[in-house]
Amino acid sequence: METAARRRLKVIHDQLLPVPADQERQIEVNETAAEFVLGQGYSVVLPEKLHTGKWNVYRSVRSPLKLITRFPDHPEIGTLHDNFLHAVNTYPDYKYLGTRVRVDGTVGEYKWMTFGEVATARMAIGSALIYHGIPKGACVGLYFINRPEWIIVDHACAAYSFISVPLYDTLGPDAVGYVVNHASVQVIFCVQQTLKILLSFLSEIPTVRLIVVVGGVDDNIPSLPSKTGVEIVSYSQLLNQGHNNIQQFCPPKPEDVATICYTSGTTGTPKGAVLTHQNLIASVAGGTLGSKFYPSDVYISYLPLAHIYERANQIAMVYFGVAVGFYQGDNMKLMDDMAALRPTIFSSVPRLYNRIYAGITNAVKTSGGLRERLFNAAYNAKRQAILNGKNPSPMWDRLVFNKIKDKLGGRVRFMASGASPLSPDVMDFLRVCFGGQIIEGYGMTETSCFISTMDEGDNTSGHVGSPSAACEIKLVDVPEMNYTSDDQPHPRGEICVRGPIVFQGYYKDEVQTREVVDEDGWLHTGDIGLWLPGGRLKIIDRKKNIFKLAQGEYIAPEKIENVYAKCKFVAQCFVYGDSFNSCLVAIVSVDPDILKAWAASEGIKFDNLQQLCSNPRARAAVLADMDAVGREAQLRGFEYAKTVTLVPEPFTLENGLITPTMKLKRPQAKQYFAKVIADMYAELSASDSLPPQKAL
Repeated sequence: METAARRRLKVIHDQLLPVPADQERQIEVNETAAEFVLGQGYSVVLPEKLHTGKWNVYRSVRSPLKLITRFPDHPEIGTLHDNFLHAVNTYPDYKYLGTRVRVDGTVGEYKWMTFGEVATARMAIGSALIYHGIPKGACVGLYFINRPEWIIVDHACAAYSFISVPLYDTLGPDAVGYVVNHASVQVIFCVQQTLKILLSFLSEIPTVRLIVVVGGVDDNIPSLPSKTGVEIVSYSQLLNQGHNNIQQFCPPKPEDVATICYTSGTTGTPKGAVLTHQNLIASVAGGTLGSKFYPSDVYISYLPLAHIYERANQIAMVYFGVAVGFYQGDNMKLMDDMAALRPTIFSSVPRLYNRIYAGITNAVKTSGGLRERLFNAAYNAKRQAILNGKNPSPMWDRLVFNKIKDKLGGRVRFMASGASPLSPDVMDFLRVCFGGQIIEGYGMTETSCFISTMDEGDNTSGHVGSPSAACEIKLVDVPEMNYTSDDQPHPRGEICVRGPIVFQGYYKDEVQTREVVDEDGWLHTGDIGLWLPGGRLKIIDRKKNIFKLAQGEYIAPEKIENVYAKCKFVAQCFVYGDSFNSCLVAIVSVDPDILKAWAASEGIKFDNLQQLCSNPRARAAVLADMDAVGREAQLRGFEYAKTVTLVPEPFTLENGLITPTMKLKRPQAKQYFAKVIADMYAELSASDSLPPQKAL
């Protein structure tokens, strides 16, 4: 007799995806799977047998039958333009964009523009671009850090069917020039600092017709000879031109390109991820399904708008009518901005959360016996209550934690972490100290941001939640790394994603697009994951020898090792980093003759090579030489090793560190040097720790 659970699971399978008529479909339905779908899991697993074999696809329990493509409450919103119109019509007089920085560069209290005022400004900017002859579909570059004008220009691009292209400094001027030429950018919005950089290579970016300078005084705007074909105007001048020449909107379609987001890449030249309006709306709609944000909320914007994490956050804030206050532009003054703004929503990355954690714990340890005992008692009691699903006693907040909350303005009720994994210890610490909802998510530029997020009420840590309602996830076997979906107790494999959030491909690069998106539409992320009970995803490795640092930069270690191999002291080199740390460390097998000759020239005495390798002066000399070689090779700032350990023994077949073809065996090297690596990061952490009085 067929149970209700089995009938429901069959319905899910039948409605899951269209299957070609000539493709035989065999569905394995069993009681365990049926109960899982009807149970308390965060995901539903849909086992299906096709010609290609097993197919274990996970979807959000919130929407198992159909992937979300739009906001369920407002299906009429299909583009970023629609999203902003909804906000303007719903919250016209509510605060929207705020800044502390005045025109003259001084800092004061936050001043606000309403949704209605921003709508007027975006119409003027879009109209002015048409007035200057910029055609529909043209690429518009944004070359400055977070401030209201960035958002206004982005809204103008959406309303008039321009394509926004964020430009950013971390990759250097050469990369900016490459992106401008690759995307044929016609307009660049910049500030005085980035204008100087642009003018230094203006002749090398011939597609640019108009440069708009944001901020500063109009009298300081330089003029260019007419032969350059480039006009420079101030943002205020452009606004006036638009107000005097208002043009009707030229709204995009959902399938039109909204933005080209260039990622740092790992082989030199940035790759442009092409994202449509439909991609972005689906990502935010699916990633925020069930979220509770309100027009009374306040969000602080300091994460780079050039990255998809902050772009997606901004789209969500528009939909919910949330006020967005911008930081001054200096990370060292972020806490001061938080105190002035008093946000209720805070999105950040593990690097900052780790600093907060270290600052508080250091302050507690140096506060004295009674205060330390009080903090530990409060922490343990509140943590235990949270883990048991109970409401902690408000006494602990009054005695201890409200003072800590005040460091972030005192009102934060929602905190999110993304870009790289957050340590479970730090996650638990944030939950205890700040209360409210603390979540971690997982995403990438190629998926328009959200792939998975923690669900409300899930108080466990050490994972990145369940699938977004706008995508489905499967783990593909990676036999060469011994990861398979049959692994016990948890299925493991490469995380693959499919759905309306997956990008259209890399701009002008079909080869690299085909490398990451297969013929069935699955995006292969390169991350290795496992499924925890209940259908929650945990990231455990990278498929290739490419990894991400704590602040999100991708690292190709072989490239860096090849650079350092040119250093006179280096016989062999192993560069290591991971997404829990913000910098690289290196282990160098030294050239003994060179190092001994250097020691003799410096008058350094030693009994053996091991003793010399441990000498602080020797370590410093080798690191200095590596830095010099790195500068000559134009390594980027985050590609430099911040400290080094010297070892006298070479990497050999006998000690298991290299292959017969002399390639470094990276996982084995990581294990072999585990203590050395841990010691280097501990050394760096000790030197970087903040004084207790500056804990936050």
